[in-house]
Amino acid sequence: SSALDFAISVIGVLVFVGLTAYDTQKIRNMYFEADSTEVATKKAVMGALTLYLDFINLMLMLLRLFGERR
Repeated sequence: SSALDFAISVIGVLVFVGLTAYDTQKIRNMYFEADSTEVATKKAVMGALTLYLDFINLMLMLLRLFGERR
């Protein structure tokens, strides 16, 4: 139903906004740890991939929320 789809979209947006904020803080805390350059590079790549997936899922939920339903 339309109301259930709307509710799922709103909940999904809220979940992914929270997950993005959580992952950003996690990356920030990992940055302050003293590591070798190889480990720091791997952390940077994994952090970027994590945020990328968060943003993709957030955009998909926003499209579900604000997109036209036919």
